[in-house]
Amino acid sequence: MKVGELLPHFNLPDQDWNNLSSDDLIGKPSVIYFYPKDDTPGCVRQACSFRDQYEVFKEIGAEVVGISSDTPEIHRNFQSKHNLPYRLLSDKDDLIRKKFKVPTNLFGLIPGRVTFIFDESGCLIHRFNSQMQAERHIEEALNALKAIH
Repeated sequence: MKVGELLPHFNLPDQDWNNLSSDDLIGKPSVIYFYPKDDTPGCVRQACSFRDQYEVFKEIGAEVVGISSDTPEIHRNFQSKHNLPYRLLSDKDDLIRKKFKVPTNLFGLIPGRVTFIFDESGCLIHRFNSQMQAERHIEEALNALKAIH
Protein backbone atom coordinates (compact mmCIF):
# COMPACT_ATOMS: atom_id res chain seq x y z
CA MET A 1 0.00 0.00 0.00
CA LYS A 2 1.04 3.55 -0.68
CA VAL A 3 0.31 6.72 1.27
CA GLY A 4 -3.04 8.11 0.13
CA GLU A 5 -4.67 4.73 -0.48
CA LEU A 6 -7.80 3.74 1.44
CA LEU A 7 -8.01 1.08 4.12
CA PRO A 8 -8.71 -2.27 2.41
CA HIS A 9 -11.85 -4.06 3.48
CA PHE A 10 -11.40 -6.93 5.90
CA ASN A 11 -13.32 -8.87 8.53
CA LEU A 12 -11.19 -11.00 10.87
CA PRO A 13 -11.64 -12.77 14.22
CA ASP A 14 -9.78 -11.47 17.24
CA GLN A 15 -8.38 -13.35 20.24
CA ASP A 16 -11.93 -13.85 21.59
CA TRP A 17 -13.39 -14.95 18.23
CA ASN A 18 -15.17 -11.57 17.87
CA ASN A 19 -14.93 -10.25 14.32
CA LEU A 20 -13.48 -6.83 13.60
CA SER A 21 -14.30 -5.22 10.28
CA SER A 22 -12.26 -2.48 8.67
CA ASP A 23 -15.55 -0.51 8.63
CA ASP A 24 -15.38 -0.43 12.46
CA LEU A 25 -12.17 1.61 12.23
CA ILE A 26 -13.56 4.42 10.10
CA GLY A 27 -14.22 7.58 12.10
CA LYS A 28 -11.07 7.41 14.21
CA PRO A 29 -7.36 7.16 13.44
CA SER A 30 -6.07 3.60 13.42
CA VAL A 31 -2.75 1.82 13.63
CA ILE A 32 -2.69 -1.64 12.06
CA TYR A 33 0.51 -3.52 12.50
CA PHE A 34 1.39 -6.81 10.85
CA TYR A 35 3.93 -8.96 12.62
CA PRO A 36 5.41 -12.43 12.00
CA LYS A 37 4.45 -14.60 15.00
CA ASP A 38 3.26 -14.43 18.59
CA ASP A 39 5.82 -14.97 21.35
CA THR A 40 8.93 -14.53 19.22
CA PRO A 41 11.51 -12.05 20.60
CA GLY A 42 10.96 -9.18 18.14
CA CYS A 43 7.18 -9.58 18.22
CA VAL A 44 7.12 -9.55 22.03
CA ARG A 45 9.18 -6.34 22.07
CA GLN A 46 6.89 -4.74 19.49
CA ALA A 47 3.64 -5.84 21.15
CA CYS A 48 4.81 -4.73 24.60
CA SER A 49 6.00 -1.38 23.25
CA PHE A 50 2.53 -0.78 21.77
CA ARG A 51 1.12 -1.84 25.16
CA ASP A 52 3.39 0.57 27.04
CA GLN A 53 2.34 3.49 24.83
CA TYR A 54 -1.30 2.41 24.49
CA GLU A 55 -2.63 5.25 26.68
CA VAL A 56 -0.90 7.78 24.43
CA PHE A 57 -2.61 6.24 21.40
CA LYS A 58 -5.97 6.35 23.23
CA GLU A 59 -5.45 10.04 24.17
CA ILE A 60 -5.00 10.78 20.46
CA GLY A 61 -8.19 8.79 19.82
CA ALA A 62 -6.45 6.07 17.83
CA GLU A 63 -7.21 2.37 17.74
CA VAL A 64 -4.31 -0.12 17.72
CA VAL A 65 -4.72 -3.55 16.09
CA GLY A 66 -2.14 -6.29 15.59
CA ILE A 67 -2.45 -8.89 12.82
CA SER A 68 -0.61 -12.16 12.26
CA SER A 69 -1.49 -15.61 10.96
CA ASP A 70 -1.66 -17.09 14.48
CA THR A 71 -5.00 -18.55 15.57
CA PRO A 72 -7.35 -16.72 17.95
CA GLU A 73 -6.38 -19.21 20.70
CA ILE A 74 -2.67 -18.49 20.27
CA HIS A 75 -3.45 -14.75 20.22
CA ARG A 76 -5.46 -15.14 23.44
CA ASN A 77 -2.49 -16.72 25.22
CA PHE A 78 -0.10 -14.07 23.86
CA GLN A 79 -2.43 -11.24 24.86
CA SER A 80 -2.95 -12.65 28.34
CA LYS A 81 0.73 -13.46 28.94
CA HIS A 82 1.84 -9.91 28.04
CA ASN A 83 -1.24 -8.01 29.25
CA LEU A 84 -1.95 -6.50 25.83
CA PRO A 85 -4.91 -4.06 25.94
CA TYR A 86 -5.64 -4.06 22.20
CA ARG A 87 -7.07 -6.57 19.75
CA LEU A 88 -5.03 -9.17 17.89
CA LEU A 89 -6.58 -10.40 14.66
CA SER A 90 -6.09 -13.80 13.08
CA ASP A 91 -5.31 -13.68 9.35
CA LYS A 92 -4.89 -17.46 9.09
CA ASP A 93 -4.58 -17.60 5.30
CA ASP A 94 -2.63 -14.30 4.97
CA LEU A 95 -5.38 -12.90 2.72
CA ILE A 96 -5.40 -9.52 4.47
CA ARG A 97 -1.60 -9.43 4.58
CA LYS A 98 -1.73 -9.78 0.78
CA LYS A 99 -4.41 -7.06 0.47
CA PHE A 100 -2.11 -4.69 2.39
CA LYS A 101 0.82 -5.84 0.20
CA VAL A 102 2.99 -6.70 3.21
CA PRO A 103 6.25 -8.14 1.88
CA THR A 104 8.02 -11.20 3.24
CA ASN A 105 11.64 -11.24 4.40
CA LEU A 106 14.54 -13.69 4.18
CA PHE A 107 13.61 -15.05 0.75
CA GLY A 108 9.94 -15.37 1.64
CA LEU A 109 10.50 -17.39 4.81
CA ILE A 110 9.42 -14.79 7.37
CA PRO A 111 6.22 -12.72 7.18
CA GLY A 112 6.98 -9.01 7.09
CA ARG A 113 6.69 -6.53 9.96
CA VAL A 114 4.87 -3.45 8.63
CA THR A 115 2.82 -0.81 10.43
CA PHE A 116 0.10 1.18 8.66
CA ILE A 117 -1.32 4.43 10.08
CA PHE A 118 -4.71 5.62 8.81
CA ASP A 119 -6.55 8.87 9.47
CA GLU A 120 -10.22 9.08 10.51
CA SER A 121 -11.41 8.66 6.93
CA GLY A 122 -9.40 5.47 6.40
CA CYS A 123 -6.74 7.12 4.26
CA LEU A 124 -3.19 5.80 4.71
CA ILE A 125 -1.03 8.61 6.07
CA HIS A 126 2.13 6.64 6.86
CA ARG A 127 3.63 3.17 6.67
CA PHE A 128 6.75 1.80 8.27
CA ASN A 129 8.50 -1.41 7.23
CA SER A 130 11.29 -2.82 9.39
CA GLN A 131 11.78 -6.41 10.43
CA MET A 132 14.64 -5.63 12.82
CA GLN A 133 13.56 -2.34 14.43
CA ALA A 134 10.45 -3.69 16.18
CA GLU A 135 10.15 -0.89 18.74
CA ARG A 136 10.59 1.88 16.15
CA HIS A 137 7.13 1.01 14.74
CA ILE A 138 5.55 2.64 17.82
CA GLU A 139 7.60 5.84 17.44
CA GLU A 140 6.75 6.06 13.73
CA ALA A 141 3.04 5.55 14.42
CA LEU A 142 2.90 8.16 17.19
CA ASN A 143 4.78 10.74 15.12
CA ALA A 144 2.43 10.25 12.17
CA LEU A 145 -0.67 10.55 14.38
CA LYS A 146 0.63 13.62 16.22
CA ALA A 147 1.28 15.29 12.86
CA ILE A 148 -2.44 15.16 12.01
CA HIS A 149 -3.67 16.27 15.44
